[in-house]
Amino acid sequence: MEPADTAVWREKGDPLVPGAGDGPLRGLRLAVKDVHAVAGHRLGAGNPAWLAEAEPQRAHSRAVGALLDAGAEVTGIAQTDEFAYSLNGTNAHYGTPPNPAAPGRVPGGSSSGPASAVARGEADAGLGSDTAGSIRVPASYCGLYGLRPTHGAVPTTGMLPLAPSFDTVAWLARDARTLARLGDVLLPAHPAAGLTGPAGAADSGPPFRTALIAADLVALAEPGVREAFPRAAAELAEPAGLRTEYLPSPGIDPGIDPVGLATAFATAQGAEAWECDGAWVSAHPGALGPGIGARFARASEVTAERRAAAEGVVQRAGRALRAAVPEDAVLLLPAAAGPAPLVDEPPERKAALRTATFRLTCPVSSAGLPCLVLPRMSVAGLPVGLAVVAAHGADRRLLEFAQACVG
Repeated sequence: MEPADTAVWREKGDPLVPGAGDGPLRGLRLAVKDVHAVAGHRLGAGNPAWLAEAEPQRAHSRAVGALLDAGAEVTGIAQTDEFAYSLNGTNAHYGTPPNPAAPGRVPGGSSSGPASAVARGEADAGLGSDTAGSIRVPASYCGLYGLRPTHGAVPTTGMLPLAPSFDTVAWLARDARTLARLGDVLLPAHPAAGLTGPAGAADSGPPFRTALIAADLVALAEPGVREAFPRAAAELAEPAGLRTEYLPSPGIDPGIDPVGLATAFATAQGAEAWECDGAWVSAHPGALGPGIGARFARASEVTAERRAAAEGVVQRAGRALRAAVPEDAVLLLPAAAGPAPLVDEPPERKAALRTATFRLTCPVSSAGLPCLVLPRMSVAGLPVGLAVVAAHGADRRLLEFAQACVG
């Protein structure tokens, strides 16, 4: 084998872990984000100091084990932004994984390594996580298909937590069929198909009939994305026979604007991140890269009162969004505020794009709804994903919809 690109892979094999001899995913090459336990290997969380103290895992994460049992093989353990606490896809210690869909630009984070590996053809699918956009943004930047499932639909057992109230196992692929094949294994059973999966609510709802658009959310994107969005939405909705309906503005909840929700979400997420990792961070001063270090520093300052107020806003917004998306509808919005920024983009420009993208992604995380990303837009020749949000538990219908959309 050629030496692995260490910006993409922390460990790589031929394969690193073989799958079961037979199964529906036989031969599928899997890039596993370095937040999932892989038995016999250390979990690195994108940080060399954490890795140095880690012991080999005794068992696979629930998701890794299910995919291996279905025949997939672990090609390698792919890099992540430190502690999965970023959306850009850069790592101060290991470098920035390349983005072949947008050369010279970041791949998006925090599932940056799996996204890069899949986009480069070194893996067929990437197993990652999504808390506030960590699958959706890399899928958007790298021109891939991605799914953040309903919160709780896929057990996170054996996955390093960031903010458990919002953490999901998530995955991406170059095509809709591969994305759905992973869903067949990981998602709760679909009674009509006779499939087995983890316990949970099965998806047996009605077909999608309506495409909802929230103009105030679309307005958060950059001008090029706002210009490309109407055509992309129409080209998705019309062939599928979906009527388009615009949600009233401002906001899914008139009392909570997207900026206020993003601020509240960041506070609630930060409080949970500090609960999960704060003791380690405090005991290892200087171990984090500057961006992640600053984020944890802010998280350490969240008081109980601020956390409670923020959680109230997030929960209210989540209830409103769940109520706004009925069983027979999907909500369409940009998966990211713009195309991937250049690797050497000025920090303030990267921060501005991250902030705008975070405002687009956190409503779905607040509601715990499933979100599909389709590579449907192009801005100045660069990919931007179209996000398709469905009702709670409609994950399988989303994956079926994705396959139908590509014929």
